[in-house]
Amino acid sequence: MSPRAVEWKVKRGEWRRVHRGIYATFTGTLPRRAQLWAAVLYAGDGAVLSHESAGEFHGLLDKPAGVIHVTVPRTRRVTPVPGIKLHYSDLPGRLGRHAAGGISVTGAADTVIDLAEGCRGVEDVYGWVTRAFGRSGVSVNMVELLVAVKVRKKLRWRNELNEAIVAASGGAHSVLELLWDKNVERAHGLPESRKQVPFAKPGGQAGFRDREYVPFGLVIELDGKLAHPGEQRGQDRARDRGGAVQGKQTLRYGWRETRYEACASAAEVARVLWRRGWRGRPVACSPGCPVTGALAELDARLAGTPGWQREWAQQRAAQLPAEKAAADRRDANRAALDAMVARAAQERVLPGPEEGAAR
Repeated sequence: MSPRAVEWKVKRGEWRRVHRGIYATFTGTLPRRAQLWAAVLYAGDGAVLSHESAGEFHGLLDKPAGVIHVTVPRTRRVTPVPGIKLHYSDLPGRLGRHAAGGISVTGAADTVIDLAEGCRGVEDVYGWVTRAFGRSGVSVNMVELLVAVKVRKKLRWRNELNEAIVAASGGAHSVLELLWDKNVERAHGLPESRKQVPFAKPGGQAGFRDREYVPFGLVIELDGKLAHPGEQRGQDRARDRGGAVQGKQTLRYGWRETRYEACASAAEVARVLWRRGWRGRPVACSPGCPVTGALAELDARLAGTPGWQREWAQQRAAQLPAEKAAADRRDANRAALDAMVARAAQERVLPGPEEGAAR
């Protein structure tokens, strides 16, 4: 079609100019999908939706961002225009393939990393990762996410992302659960609890407990909301009563106790675990950590009761083999995962047999 023919259609109102060289061939309000298409077409060869706009496409965002985010190869430059935020990348694998006729968009894994990289705090980083695993319709898996992290040359939240991805894929369904695992359990050497432990509700429906120290019958329920509605509180109490009938004890923690009072929470959990048969020793994360006081109390009681001290040592010796076996399994699984990620990352970076240096 000649330039004059295009001008005529625009003048008559049959077409309208969206961006330079990009026209809508219909009248009326420009649908969101057409807005996204127009931005990608304007950015040219190799351009893809990315960041918040890719998050919108993959179902990670609930509403469209104010501007459309597009990533283009670093070898090209695009003139900025209002309404489009341009990003540049030297990772060709990130500008991945798309279905014929479909909008070009970064994959879900790369989109999660892009969104996390723009966060100001670690809690927001955790939030994007848990959202990716927790939302139906978002197609991500642990290996793809870890590979997306590994192939980035510069990444602000690299360690935090690796940690969050492994934890979220293993059953940490919220930011609060990730913080519990990191700030309370691992930081203080508590035994590793099982995540999302299934149980049967009184009516026969399936339910899940956030965390459970299974050998010792201690349940941890985590609630990040400021308040539970009355109906939910009733369900929580019913769940706690059901656990008590089975000989379990439930401790409930919220955002403050997990994020800002993690040391005190760890000391509480350690004391309850000791009463229920655990014979390990937590570690204080700092000189003023409340776990130090809990350990001092324990040592004083053991020193004052030689018979209990001997019994404690015997029970501890009996628990050590199982703990070591569990630690060995975790180390072996992580080594296998690291090797798998390294191979997948190399395959993604190196050119394939049919793509050559263009990739």
